Amino acid sequence: MGITNAASMPAWSKAAASGRATASAASFKDMTGQRGYLTRQEQQGRVKLSWVDFGGPVERTLVALHGRAGCGRNYAPLAQAMRDDWRIVGMDQRGHGWSDHAQDRTRAAFIEDAAAMIEHLKCGPVVLMGHSFGGVNAYQLAAKRPELVRALVIEDVGCRFGPTKPGVSWPLRWETLDQFLAFMRTTETGMDRYLLDSLVEYEDGWGFRFSGAWHDEARAHLVGDWSDDWAAIVCPILLIHGTNSWLVRRDEMDRMAALNPRCELKLFDGAGHVPHDERPEEFVMALRSFLDRSAV
Repeated sequence: MGITNAASMPAWSKAAASGRATASAASFKDMTGQRGYLTRQEQQGRVKLSWVDFGGPVERTLVALHGRAGCGRNYAPLAQAMRDDWRIVGMDQRGHGWSDHAQDRTRAAFIEDAAAMIEHLKCGPVVLMGHSFGGVNAYQLAAKRPELVRALVIEDVGCRFGPTKPGVSWPLRWETLDQFLAFMRTTETGMDRYLLDSLVEYEDGWGFRFSGAWHDEARAHLVGDWSDDWAAIVCPILLIHGTNSWLVRRDEMDRMAALNPRCELKLFDGAGHVPHDERPEEFVMALRSFLDRSAV
C-alpha cells in the first residue's frame, strides 16, 4: 500500500531553494531525472516499484540501491558527476520512496525486485552498486543472478548480522523543515542530507515516506551470515568502507576482502557510514578508477 497526500516538492528542493541545504543538495536541484515504474505480482498482491533514471548512455548503466531510509534520489549528485559517460538509475526499494510498502519484507523479495527492474530496463548486465542495506541486496543479487551484474560496488556493509532492538522512535512529523534539520543535528549520525532526500511535506507537516516498524521487520530478515553469497560472486567487486563508520568494523571489511579474490577494498579515512555523501569527489574518483580497471 502506498502513502498518500504527500506534496510534490521534496524536502531537498525546498531546502536548496531557501539556502538551508548543504552544497551537495543544492548542486543537484536540476537533476530530478525521469521517474519510472513497474508492477510485480506476488502472492500477497501487486507491488509497484519505482526508480529515477538520471540519463546517460544505456550501454553503460549503473543501477544503485540505497540503504535503509534512503531512496533512489540519494544518487542524484553521483549521477550529475558521472552523466557524461554513465547512466545512473537509482531504485526506490520496496518500503522506500515512491515504491509500495509491500507485505513481503523477505530477503528474496528485495533481490527479486532489483532483478525485475534490471530486466525491465533491458540494459543488463549492469554495474550494480549498493549502500548499507542496499549493499546486501546488491551482492546477494550478484551471487544468485550473475548474468545480470558485470561489476559490483558495495558501500559500507558486512556479511554477518545479529538481531537488533527496534529502531529509534523518531517523530512522525515536524512542523517545519528547520525543525527536522535541528533534530537531525542532535542525532549525530552525519546522515542529514541522506535522509533529507526521503522527507516530503504532508498536510500536517514534514515526514518520511517510510515506516520504522516496516523497516524493523525487514531488518529482522537480514539476520544471518551471508558470507557464502559474498564468496560466490564472480564479477569484479569494489568494497568501500568509511573508517569511522558506526555500522561496520574494519576487521569485517578485511575479512570480506580476503574471502573473495575479486574484491578490492577502498578505505575512506575518517569518513562515516555514507562516503558517497561525505566525500563525493573522492568517491567519484574511486568509482571511475575501479570501472576503468575492470574494463566495464
